[in-house]
Amino acid sequence: MLGSSAILLTAPAYAQEAVDTSDAAADATIAQTTDVDAAQAKLELLQAQVEALQESLEELKKQTEKAQPAWKGAPQFVDKDSGWSFKPRGRLMYDFGYVSSPKDYDNAGLGFSNEVRRARLGVEGTMPGDFGYKFEIDFATGEAEFADAFISKAVGPVEFIVGQHNNFQSLEELTSSLNSSFIERAAFTDAFGFERRIGVSAQYTRGPLLVQGGLFTDSIADLNSIGDDNNSYGFDTRLVYAPKLGDNQLHFGGSYHWRDLNDAATSVRYRQRPAIHTTDVRFIDTGSIEGAESETGYGLEAAGIFGPFYAVSEAYWQKVGRNGFDDPTFFGAYVDAGYFFTGESRGYKGGKWDRVKVKNPFDKGGWGSIGFNLRYDYLDLTDGLIGGGRQNAYQASLNWKPMDYLMFGLNYGHIVYSGASTILPDGDRNYSVDMLGLRSQIDF
Repeated sequence: MLGSSAILLTAPAYAQEAVDTSDAAADATIAQTTDVDAAQAKLELLQAQVEALQESLEELKKQTEKAQPAWKGAPQFVDKDSGWSFKPRGRLMYDFGYVSSPKDYDNAGLGFSNEVRRARLGVEGTMPGDFGYKFEIDFATGEAEFADAFISKAVGPVEFIVGQHNNFQSLEELTSSLNSSFIERAAFTDAFGFERRIGVSAQYTRGPLLVQGGLFTDSIADLNSIGDDNNSYGFDTRLVYAPKLGDNQLHFGGSYHWRDLNDAATSVRYRQRPAIHTTDVRFIDTGSIEGAESETGYGLEAAGIFGPFYAVSEAYWQKVGRNGFDDPTFFGAYVDAGYFFTGESRGYKGGKWDRVKVKNPFDKGGWGSIGFNLRYDYLDLTDGLIGGGRQNAYQASLNWKPMDYLMFGLNYGHIVYSGASTILPDGDRNYSVDMLGLRSQIDF
């Protein structure tokens, strides 16, 4: 009995111990489960923080990309989201020139001379709504003169422009001076007074077809001149067909210009320097053409780019409408061809010559771009009783671009005059001169 009682008395103790052991295991299991849940929660929180950090880094990268300007000769700031962009622009051209004297003709404007040909500063860019702007001032003369100053608006394939810009006369004239193959453009562009004017224009581009047209008045400089009552108005249009033939670029164009001088008693004058701007001497000059009421011009253009070789030719007729006098017509034309020894091609874009892109720039161990050009340039300023003279200019140029945005150009010209307006001391009006020019050019 006693043994049985002892067993009975000790049994609950063992049972209680067993129960206590079971509860501890459960508690341990619960604790482990709680730890796992907490670790999982911490992991999920950490993962969310990492994702948030990644999103912040992506946003910061986007903002940094917006803030970092692209480099195109100068910093260009672009905000693609808003449509705003801004780029400072400018150019500096310094020319040294020499023009020989014909026979015994003595003129202080001949011989050696030099000048700042162009010194421009400006800005260009875009605005929301496919608007664009360009504003540039030239300080080369020591005074501020407006170059381009306009606002544009793109509507599909059509671009509208309001302000001062080039009216549509000649491939040579529309091409930037930065991208010309010679120090000066072909003679007729300067002789016939091509310049930027205030106007409203539109141009339509569809594949190889380009149609341009606009209404223009005078330039800003003319409108602001004290005592200048210029109030002309006119119409200009140009048609270009520029197909690709394999890798070759072709260009065919024509232009029409009409301008009413709109002054009670006026005159026009056409004249030209000997292929360089450093001299003010003009051997061919119509003098003042009295009774002038209007100008009418017709131009033809043809060009082609064939790898490193290019060729271009233009012809232009300028007719002066006069009151009570015969209407004289003057003529200019040129043929220009060139070759890049370093393998570049002449740039072309939007119906005009564009920048030559250097393949192996000097700063990266290359020689830069080296191109040689030849030109025959003809100008006739004689018709009827107006004997302004004729010129036949034979020119050559060697252009070296060590890198983009920097160029040095060496020009030579032999210019033959017949019936020149400048008469030599011995009465001769048929003679020739030689010119030599060197340009240093940088732009951004």
